[in-house]
Amino acid sequence: MPHSTATLPPTLPLLDTDVLRTFVAIAESGSFTRAAKQVFRTPSALSMQIKRLEETLERTLFVREARQVRLTPEGEVLLSYGRRLLKLNEEAVTHFLAPPLEGAVRFGSPDDVGSRILPRVLAQFARSHPAVQVDVVVGRSVELLERLDRGELDLALVTAGTQEMPGGRGEVVYSEPLAWACLDGGVALERTPLPLALANQGCAWRAMALSALDRSGLAYRIAYTSENCAGQEAALLADLAVAPLPQSMVRPPLRRLGSEAGLPPLGEYRVQLIRAAEAGSASEVLAGHVIEAFQGLR
Repeated sequence: MPHSTATLPPTLPLLDTDVLRTFVAIAESGSFTRAAKQVFRTPSALSMQIKRLEETLERTLFVREARQVRLTPEGEVLLSYGRRLLKLNEEAVTHFLAPPLEGAVRFGSPDDVGSRILPRVLAQFARSHPAVQVDVVVGRSVELLERLDRGELDLALVTAGTQEMPGGRGEVVYSEPLAWACLDGGVALERTPLPLALANQGCAWRAMALSALDRSGLAYRIAYTSENCAGQEAALLADLAVAPLPQSMVRPPLRRLGSEAGLPPLGEYRVQLIRAAEAGSASEVLAGHVIEAFQGLR
């Protein structure tokens, strides 16, 4: 049980940043050996660090198994604190030692992708680099690419299927399976031809869904279109259609349709970060924040 304030010692021990970094590396890799390579120490040195950390906190943080280690419930709590403390430490050091950034960054993102990461990214970037102005442009991937090529954007996130990525440009920062979704308990799936709710032309999810349906020979009709997934979700909630959505976005009262529904698999879509040729240092720093935010979704 947690310590009550009445039993706390007058001076609490401080958590060492180096030990926290070791703890997070082990937790994320699931192995003392793999973590040792990441932090350039021996597995035995890491074991001693974790032993002292467990003694300090009076909690067991890892369950040692034959081929891996996994976190205890107390370890999971510490992992959340550890990541935040390391991030705060990085922000503090960067504030004093990194050259101050100034200027502006023009950043483009599709609405359905950006809404999941932009609040966190913009908040962190503003704390670290308050003198940089960030102009956010929301639009379809094809439009953002055009604006990037015209020199109107410094960074852009674009979405595409595995066969549709712009050749040789940027880097893939996130991927996720697409899933067919419908209202749980609804009847839209039983209608013929199959009614679809899709985003407008140029959306990767739309292209992947139509291509899969065409290959399968299943009869369908495009019943509803919208600029973003909010319109698709509205049609699903009204039980008027089925729609392709990222797997993580299918939440109650919606449900994911499996292979038993007779719909073709959709595969994975990807998010790619593309930089303008003349992007400056502020753009590079913001790009790092974006990449880190997507890593947190995995």
